[in-house]
Amino acid sequence: MHQLPDAVSASSHLLVIDLEATCCNQKTVPRHEMEIIEIGAVIVASESLQAVSEFQTFIQPVRHPRLTPFCTELTSITQNDVSTAVRFPQALDALINWSREYEPFLFCSWGDYDKSQFQQDCRYHGREYPFGKEHLNLKKQFSLTQGYPRKFGMTRALKLTGLTLEGTHHRGIDDARNMVRMLPWIVGDLKVADAAKS
Repeated sequence: MHQLPDAVSASSHLLVIDLEATCCNQKTVPRHEMEIIEIGAVIVASESLQAVSEFQTFIQPVRHPRLTPFCTELTSITQNDVSTAVRFPQALDALINWSREYEPFLFCSWGDYDKSQFQQDCRYHGREYPFGKEHLNLKKQFSLTQGYPRKFGMTRALKLTGLTLEGTHHRGIDDARNMVRMLPWIVGDLKVADAAKS
């Protein structure tokens, strides 16, 4: 089995997060102005890989307060969902207060995007990034553990494990839950029954 990062064994829990953010296919929302509009998070016990608690919140964007049709179609998040939601600083405080009970935990996400988006929103709102230096890229770790030479999107990885997508793709809480379901193949001992690793 591929060696797992030391941060995994050093953590009693894994904090699996998926973010959704403002976006546009017409380039009206530049990458550096994207804002988190949903945090979906699941706390998982490191030893059992069982989910023990969940957190979800919508967030009201301030730079581009009107969601684009593309964003709503992609995420299924509506304008009303975000217009009535808390701002980022309040959402961050709620996330920190909820997760504090499960320290020490390791922040995990599918790829590095979620970490960089968190850091971007924290900078914009003058908040300290709360998760430290350690982060587990589940997308990268899946390929390392399973011996694949390339990386996969979440839906493709689900298919490789034999799981079907549950919930709505590009909804933060649903994607976080689906990542948790794949953890036995990412940080556990399960192997993909697929001979064509090319």
